[in-house]
Amino acid sequence: MAGSSLPSAPPQVSATGNPPRSYFGALAVLSTLFFMWGFITCLNDVIIPHLKVVFDLNYAQAMMIQFAFFTAYFVVSLPSSQIVRRVGYKNGIIIGLVVVGLGCLAFYPAAAVRSYAIFLLALFILASGITLLQVAANPFVAILGKPETASARLTLTQALNSLGTTLAPFFGSALILATVAKSADELKAMAPAAREAYRLAEAASVQKPYLGLAITLFILAGAIAWSKLPKISASAEAAGHEGETAGPKSAFGYRHLMLGAVAIFVYVGGEVAIGSFLVNYLKEPAIAGLPEKVGATYLPYYWGGAMVGRFLGTPLLRYFRPGRVLALFACIACILVVTTMATSGSVAMWSVLAIGLFNSIMFPTIFTLAIARLGKHTSQGSGILCMAIVGGALVPVIQGAIADRIGIHHCFIIPALCYLYIFWYGIKGHVPRKGQGAVAAST
Repeated sequence: MAGSSLPSAPPQVSATGNPPRSYFGALAVLSTLFFMWGFITCLNDVIIPHLKVVFDLNYAQAMMIQFAFFTAYFVVSLPSSQIVRRVGYKNGIIIGLVVVGLGCLAFYPAAAVRSYAIFLLALFILASGITLLQVAANPFVAILGKPETASARLTLTQALNSLGTTLAPFFGSALILATVAKSADELKAMAPAAREAYRLAEAASVQKPYLGLAITLFILAGAIAWSKLPKISASAEAAGHEGETAGPKSAFGYRHLMLGAVAIFVYVGGEVAIGSFLVNYLKEPAIAGLPEKVGATYLPYYWGGAMVGRFLGTPLLRYFRPGRVLALFACIACILVVTTMATSGSVAMWSVLAIGLFNSIMFPTIFTLAIARLGKHTSQGSGILCMAIVGGALVPVIQGAIADRIGIHHCFIIPALCYLYIFWYGIKGHVPRKGQGAVAAST
């Protein structure tokens, strides 16, 4: 699998190690992409309770939405890297936006025939395009500047991703959850024809919002086609890897990378699982008793907390060791999860919402710690980390199965275990073995 992940040639930087002035424009373009895929990904948290009613799903079945979405990361990461390697970053981004737009368009026929299978297929297509965008953008941002500030730089651009996740619930609540969802008992009391008509109308409510998203994405793809992104120089890679020490023959030989892939897996899984359950969790009488439409308006507290945390975390990552900051945030997140399970009412509600603040720096910090000191294997390592995002497909399904057995209140034990592992990775797991890694110039 060596050389089969991300494009291997990083952009050149100046002799001082700082990105040339033109790269700030590139970061602005990339930040727009972070916003869009954050916005679209977070809409899953709105359509999960919506489709749960439309198709009369249990929790495990409803979590197949996240399974279909995040499985794309595992399936499509390596093919995406080959696309980017062949056509370059810019064209790869354009293709990714077009694929995301096609996935949004597929919601229209899925709603028209009220087919859950077509909805899942549409989500897979949509996520495949986002995977292509992620494969190109994350390492691109990480290498546009000094290696020691890579975590801070990626955290800052990820703040725009969090802005998208913060605004998406307002959009979804207003347009997708515009009508008050009927309870299971209310649906059973309806005549079969009326029940079917109601579910068709509810399914159709996603058509216009996703059609609008598709148009926006196609326009953005056209705008990027006219924009100027830095060209990738193959000579930069050769220069960057001169003087490397002996090490593993592939990225799979780096212990801190593979442990980092597990950390990405459990982080994305835990974050997505919490967000996926929030609307239904806040609907519980013992927690807040909020209707779905009202509960959806609280999602921005969770995702907006991540945005605030990323802005605040950027200076922390510049002045303190990223591993220590990661461990601290993971420890607090775990405490908050335990608190929400052990309490009820407003304490339980605000404890689970506050987790978003401490999720903030985890992904970019894990990502940059895991690819540190990989030298010529950095591109392959980045591909491995992108594949690990499949945790967002599996962990929510596991939590859904547990929720069906023991109830939604205590199924959050799964994210708690995820944060415990991330705590360990920040303390010890991210440290490379002796003799593994490149010289400082190439880290």
